Amino acid sequence: MPRTAKAEAELKVDEPVIEGRYAEVGPYTVSYETMKADMDPGPLFRGLPDDRCQCPHWGQVISGKIVFRYADHDEVFHAGDAYYGAPGHLPLLFAGTEVVEFSPTAELDRTMRAVSRNLAGAAS
Repeated sequence: MPRTAKAEAELKVDEPVIEGRYAEVGPYTVSYETMKADMDPGPLFRGLPDDRCQCPHWGQVISGKIVFRYADHDEVFHAGDAYYGAPGHLPLLFAGTEVVEFSPTAELDRTMRAVSRNLAGAAS
């Protein structure tokens, strides 16, 4: 049976605002993410439909909180909550938050390509 653990997942993001470890398990990517600073990454989703994340995510908040902003409402999840982030959201991240998240790899890859392009544009 496919499996992973945080200590085994590859450290792919180690930035001042976020640390991310990721592993593929079947057709899903398991993300272990720790937020180091408050961040509104909304601008990083420019170019996606409605300029919002279109990848669904299932996860659990280990510590802190995360907010998913939709066009017509916000959903707030706190430590201990399991959650579903439907397509069409924008995350709002807070320092000290840690999540474990499961996302379909193909959809996540499409989203991350757009995020990477926007990060590269912001750095230049």
